[in-house]
Amino acid sequence: MTDDPATGSGTGTGDGDADTDGQRPERHAATTVHATSGPKNSLQHWLEARSFLRVCCNYVVIVLARIAPSLRLKSWLLRRIGVTVGDGVSWGLESTPDVFWPELVTVEDQAIIGYDATLLCHEFLQDEYRTGEVVVRERAMIGAGAVVLPGVEIGTGAQVAANSLVTEDVPPETTVAGVPAEVV
Repeated sequence: MTDDPATGSGTGTGDGDADTDGQRPERHAATTVHATSGPKNSLQHWLEARSFLRVCCNYVVIVLARIAPSLRLKSWLLRRIGVTVGDGVSWGLESTPDVFWPELVTVEDQAIIGYDATLLCHEFLQDEYRTGEVVVRERAMIGAGAVVLPGVEIGTGAQVAANSLVTEDVPPETTVAGVPAEVV
């Protein structure tokens, strides 16, 4: 198994096939599994997954972007660490892309990431960790305090309500809310 989350190689947990409607597979099938060994939980192995200096650099840039009042500055800073940021993206104060794998985050044109929202591209579990892209399509909106898990796509024009936990793809022009987020 190759553990390269940037290229998406590795082993997914689902069958990886799209369903008959041509939709993306379930979230876990859209993530890559990276096994860890020994009695320690997978977070104890983070230095094997990512460079200490890379994570420190990402963290400093993300902290600066979280508190920067300028939307253009936020986007410029986040592009420096690999986040794909479209034109006119609005990042709310304290919004946070993934610190370990920011290069797996894509936010398309005119999307809004609300105050204190988090886009996670990794999840550390007991015996493995998973990585997956988070894609926020054009003109999508993510409300304040929402958390988007790895392997999730927020469709064009979709809306995620504040304080929601997004565990699966959100179809275009759909509003979801809750923990876990469901269509409303």
